[in-house]
Amino acid sequence: MTSAFSSWSEFFAMGGYAFYVWLAVAMSVIPLAVLVIHTVTQHGAILRDVSRQRAREERLHAAQNQQEAA
Repeated sequence: MTSAFSSWSEFFAMGGYAFYVWLAVAMSVIPLAVLVIHTVTQHGAILRDVSRQRAREERLHAAQNQQEAA
């Protein structure tokens, strides 16, 4: 098996089409990275919201039990 490029500089030059090739790579990788970051932050936000909601429901339930006991 032979390499398509004889050196790293040829690889990065992409046969004279480096601008287009690396622009296409960036336009693919950057949105995917943004999507992953957005997904992780949204996941954390959803978990925090659920935790806050459960704590609120527990406080309401405890307050109702106190009122019924009094």
